[in-house]
Amino acid sequence: MSRTIRCWPGTPYPLGATWDGKGVNFSLFSSNAEKVELCLFDPNGVRESARINVTEYTDECWHCYLPDVRPGQLYGYRVYGPHDPIRGHRFNHNKLLIDPYARAMHGTLRWHDAHFGYRSGDANADLSFDRRDNARWMPKCKVVDTAFTWGGDRPPRIPWNDSVFYELHLRGFTMRHPAVTEAERGTCAAMSAPAVIGYLKSLGITAVEFLPAHAFVDERFLVDKGLRNYWGYNPIAFFAPDPRYLDGRGLGELKTMVRLLHDAGIEVILDVVYNHTAEGNQMGPTLSFRGIDNVSYYRLNHDDPRYYVDFTGCGNALNLHHPRVLQMVMDSLRYWVQEMHVDGFRFDLAVTVARERVNFDSHSGFLDAVRQDPVLSRVKLIAEPWDVGDGGYQLGGFPAGWAEWNDRYRDMVRRFWRGDPGIAAELASRITGSADIFERRGRRPWASVNFITAHDGFTLNDLVSYEQKHNEANQEDNRDGHNANYGWNHGVEGPSEDPAIRGLRERQKRNFLATLLLSQGTPMLVAGDECGRTQRGNNNAYCQDNEISWHDWDGVDADGERLHEFVRRLLAIRREHIVFRRHRFFHGATIPGTDLADIQWLRPDGQAYTAADWNMPDARFLSFLLAGAAGTHHVTPTGDPQPDDNFLVIMNAHQEAIAVTLQPLPAAACWATVFDTSLDDGVELRTFPGSATYRVHPHSFVLLVQRDGAGG
Repeated sequence: MSRTIRCWPGTPYPLGATWDGKGVNFSLFSSNAEKVELCLFDPNGVRESARINVTEYTDECWHCYLPDVRPGQLYGYRVYGPHDPIRGHRFNHNKLLIDPYARAMHGTLRWHDAHFGYRSGDANADLSFDRRDNARWMPKCKVVDTAFTWGGDRPPRIPWNDSVFYELHLRGFTMRHPAVTEAERGTCAAMSAPAVIGYLKSLGITAVEFLPAHAFVDERFLVDKGLRNYWGYNPIAFFAPDPRYLDGRGLGELKTMVRLLHDAGIEVILDVVYNHTAEGNQMGPTLSFRGIDNVSYYRLNHDDPRYYVDFTGCGNALNLHHPRVLQMVMDSLRYWVQEMHVDGFRFDLAVTVARERVNFDSHSGFLDAVRQDPVLSRVKLIAEPWDVGDGGYQLGGFPAGWAEWNDRYRDMVRRFWRGDPGIAAELASRITGSADIFERRGRRPWASVNFITAHDGFTLNDLVSYEQKHNEANQEDNRDGHNANYGWNHGVEGPSEDPAIRGLRERQKRNFLATLLLSQGTPMLVAGDECGRTQRGNNNAYCQDNEISWHDWDGVDADGERLHEFVRRLLAIRREHIVFRRHRFFHGATIPGTDLADIQWLRPDGQAYTAADWNMPDARFLSFLLAGAAGTHHVTPTGDPQPDDNFLVIMNAHQEAIAVTLQPLPAAACWATVFDTSLDDGVELRTFPGSATYRVHPHSFVLLVQRDGAGG
């Protein structure tokens, strides 16, 4: 450490390392530290070039200003304080620590025993004190210049009821894309490629929902097996994108991606993990928060603060009761909106961040802070409404303004098309927006984020090809992952060359996708489901950064191409007909000025459902008439309301065909098929007069629309 550097007092705000055009202000919160050292490193992050004793301490923030430091400077902290695990203090100045407000990272963590603040040993080892220095194996924080030419970038601000989410992994989506250079694959630059954005736009989605992009850590037990944390749900820095998603051009690469997606009319949603960190429980490493101020950053056992409260299954939970920790999360969210221009967030295990002392509270400090925030209250907010703690399942419990992942929708749709009996009544609630869950305090149908598949679980192809999980590649003896998948292999576990099995599987894919994209609520499609992507039966591919998880662009066969085109048609139908994306819930009420109800549930004989029909234990059939005059209408250029079309939806999950009597129509009108999933491409243009009989094949979804003109 031969470098001499000027040091001025600086200011406690803003936190982090802030370049102002003349120098860099550094500020670190720690209410229990006794001494803080700022360590500067050479451009390679190998040699420590200077160490500054940070002496200024204001409002529990340690701060200084270095007029000789420029963007690109690598740094970290050493924090001194009491080592008293029994009281919750785990300071260890031998450990180089990541700045919680670091805007960029250099390198990734390389595992070594020196990362642990204690000497390995028995169950009480965490009480010991380890003096080994871990700096050479640690990633380094980087000072950044946030300047970027956004030009005329504006958030698309797609209305909620027009939104269609597309969940994807930034790396996996582009690692095998033929139009992306090998050097750029897996990065934001790859996502910016015209062919990639063109694909998304042509498909018809309105928002990409990226799996976590915050800097994260590969767990040691995975690295020891030659695996890695592919999904990224193990964060260590909430302001910095993970370096593996950048190809060396810095934050501008990510910002360019966002701007180009916005230019295509596509919003950017980030999956964020503020419920826990990569430091785990008391036996975990000391990488950042634990060594900066353990008792402030984490929820500790009130009766024995040596131990952590764990609502996540990951060993710890961030302590959002502490004002500075809550501030960090709020600052992080605002940073990604204001500086990175993202359009919203999906909160992993959101119940944890909304707990007060123990229980979930819809008026928790975090939820209230978000609701009143002038920036965050205007972006899309999506909760995964559960965690693994007591009382952790809270579907429907989040406040107005939030949407929520609806796993009850997922399970009911899977079970219906698998042929499970007696669930038609609940399915009717799910596909019409789940009013029984969400209709309160002015919430709308879009509050239900509907999905059939997600990153966690089977792909759509595997849902119709496997009944059991096949996670052997994870090297956990197939013990990991969900067991209740509600999958149906249609007679053969895994790939099959039997034409009958393959045909039925393709039909079921069309059934699932038609149900998803024409249900009320906000649909979420998983990348690759539109063309038959497989994970070979792995329903927990969190550690598979390889061909198991990557999108195989060249491997799409003729069935996949037909399915892709079918999805495009479904999304066009949804986009063009507001009756499939209403602002309000259905109530079966008569529409003023008409003799039609907004929705009518119909038996195969064309008569209205009775209570007895809903309660039939072997029901595997659902049919309903959507009145185009219901609710919000299209508006013509003259401002006159224009009703949508009337649609008849028929869903048959029986093993046998069903003859359905179509609804009576005026003499000059007819019913026309929009699609029938029993056909290979789902398309057959036929018309039928009112009260005609339509033969609905087994395991089929039929959509008919009322048209003017004689039937035939």
